[in-house]
Amino acid sequence: MIFGLCDVNNFYVSCERSFDPRLNGRPVIVLSNNDGCAVARSNEVKALGVKMGAPLHQIQHLVKQHNFAVFSSNYSLYADMSHRFEAMIEKYTPNIEKYSCDEMFFQLDGQEHRGNLGAYMRQMVQDIKRGLGLPVCVGLAPTKTLCKIANHYAKSLSVAGGVLTLFSEYNLKNALEILPVNEIWGIGRKHTEHLAKLGITTALQLRDAERKWIRKRFSVVVERTLMELRGVSCLELNEVAEKKKQIVCTRSFGEKTESQTVLREAIGYHVSRACVDLRSQQSVAKSITVGIRTNPFSKQDRQCVRSVTIELPYPTDNTCDFQAAATQALNRIYQTGYKYKKAGIMLNGLSDKGVVQYDLFHRHQPKDDAIMQVMDQINARYGKDVLRCGSQGFEATWVMNSNRKSPRYTTDWNDIIGAS
Repeated sequence: MIFGLCDVNNFYVSCERSFDPRLNGRPVIVLSNNDGCAVARSNEVKALGVKMGAPLHQIQHLVKQHNFAVFSSNYSLYADMSHRFEAMIEKYTPNIEKYSCDEMFFQLDGQEHRGNLGAYMRQMVQDIKRGLGLPVCVGLAPTKTLCKIANHYAKSLSVAGGVLTLFSEYNLKNALEILPVNEIWGIGRKHTEHLAKLGITTALQLRDAERKWIRKRFSVVVERTLMELRGVSCLELNEVAEKKKQIVCTRSFGEKTESQTVLREAIGYHVSRACVDLRSQQSVAKSITVGIRTNPFSKQDRQCVRSVTIELPYPTDNTCDFQAAATQALNRIYQTGYKYKKAGIMLNGLSDKGVVQYDLFHRHQPKDDAIMQVMDQINARYGKDVLRCGSQGFEATWVMNSNRKSPRYTTDWNDIIGAS
């Protein structure tokens, strides 16, 4: 079995460049929520020393000096491009694990490429570039951990064709010998520090360590990583995403607010989004936590951080039930005289919808499920929140700043590029 990892280079930046070729070769950054920090950087920006998460106000001199193109995060565009990216890979293999929005693990059974693996994968790289305008790199190896390393080198070394394989002992040894142990997938800071004290600082040293000795001193995770580095597959492809155990929706506001109405509308929006995710994974939740806070970095403002959890009578996925509970929670924690900057909710106690045990007095209403299903279908077809609960309001004065957002080229009819 052959494992692969296909990764989009500088995903957010590449999505922006895909629809505006004038950005090619120009320094580009994409900002975090409320246009605060750089969360995506083109190679040109990285070469100027701009770090991930750099606050925009601290790099304004570079922005002006080098004529950066600066964008607000366009999540609807990035999500849609991620779905299209996944669909392109499915043309080459149906065995896919979506690791993140811009990374896809996959498996090849040896039949698809008919003996010419490199050419088969280079064709996929070309098709993704031609069809989506996204530059990608592919790493291939006998295990998921090794293909992650292969992908790392394919990107960092700018390998011709974008594909790098790690199968021969000669290539594996060369690759692992210069790779710091902290660069290995699954090896965190604490493990890195512990390994360093034992004289293990490279991937090759970890691979060649005595297995029983590693097992005594570390968790099964490190032992499993050791075996993966040896080419023994211990991590299966997870083709079905694991269900979330909690669902969290939180967002900072564009401007501080003292209004309880604004807080209620923001929380109502978060509840709506969380319940859509809840239903999409066929789960129900038993409780909701609602939290509000001021800006901890604003020294001139009085500080307030409050939250409360409301238990529902029965596990549910009904948006209206959670909206009512969220309103009740906000009434408990809201205090006047504070300038609030952030609000959020968390759905807790998740379980599978089909296995919930109700008591004798609970009367489940099938029409409630039908209403939620119709709401989701209409919103999926005509846009988010065409149908909504009244507690969400309609003005959305609380929304974060996104003054530099590009058009939603693929998800809004009004933003589709036309012939000029």
